[in-house]
Amino acid sequence: MTSRRQIIALAGAAFLAACSPAPPGPGTETLAHLPEAVSNNAVAAAIVDGRMMAYSFAGLRAGKTWQDLTADAYACDLEAGDCREIGGLPDGTGRLAAVAATAGNQIYVFGGYTVAEDGSERSTPEVWQFDPQREAYARRADIPVPVDDSVALVYADRYIYLVSGWHDNGNTDAVQVYDTAEDRWFAATSWPGAPVFGHAGALIDNRLLICGGVEVVPAATEGARRTFELYEACWSGEIDLVDPARISWSHADLPGAARYRAAMTGSAETGRYVILGGAINPYNYNGIGYDGAASEPIGMVMQIGESAIGRQASPGGLATMDHRGLIGWNGGFVTLGGMTGGQAVTGEVRITYPD
Repeated sequence: MTSRRQIIALAGAAFLAACSPAPPGPGTETLAHLPEAVSNNAVAAAIVDGRMMAYSFAGLRAGKTWQDLTADAYACDLEAGDCREIGGLPDGTGRLAAVAATAGNQIYVFGGYTVAEDGSERSTPEVWQFDPQREAYARRADIPVPVDDSVALVYADRYIYLVSGWHDNGNTDAVQVYDTAEDRWFAATSWPGAPVFGHAGALIDNRLLICGGVEVVPAATEGARRTFELYEACWSGEIDLVDPARISWSHADLPGAARYRAAMTGSAETGRYVILGGAINPYNYNGIGYDGAASEPIGMVMQIGESAIGRQASPGGLATMDHRGLIGWNGGFVTLGGMTGGQAVTGEVRITYPD
């Protein structure tokens, strides 16, 4: 009998393999440089004329102030090692913590948040569909509950799940599903854990895995402030094969997988989830922790299979954080931008080949 993985992912995986060169051994390398250093940017990939293209949308420039939010976008030919600027988000509004996902070889960019001079933040409802062939945008139905620092997971090359995330002044447990075929939203089974932002997630077949992020802890005494703490848990979910609004959730015991703003993806070819980098001290957008201490990235790659968990130091020794996605390509895993040690915003496009 054909497995769910074969039904949903095998054709796409075979196509990507056909247009990718053979992977080298374990290690890391810089494939290209973005035209400008950017962090907390939405990333996704698509095939254009038989070539794997990676895209970056919006994010934070190197200055790391409210004035450094950007709506700019970039396209990178991974095989050629070349990046160039393309038209940015059409409204021109700089934003952080948007997320992007690819369905039907179209890229969808969701949400994010703006920062005003007085420090006030607002979650944005916009959804932009980006056609990589024409490099053109179209506005789609707004997110019912605008979120930022969420995760976007694609099921059956049609449905995009936004799981939890921050909404204006607090986290939400909503799982909002966008139907790309009908340009409409519907609600799925709610997130069962503490509502979080800055978490990482991936989907293989109909199986979700969500790890880490930040939960809001109410003030312990009257007059005290609430705190933001790392959510040290993972949850797995199984989407019902008949009704995509139904998810069966269960707690996943994965020590070390919980991080903040890590890069994560799932590999249909290997059946493994991959988590790269991130931080264990939650921080504001400038890289300084909510506790006042500077946050530093984790130099570790974690691979999670059905029966085994693998951990290794990041090949090449580079540690990164502040990611909104991870792209699988050529047997490795690609990040675009992010922050390195000392909260430095980088423009590097790097590929990591784990053992």
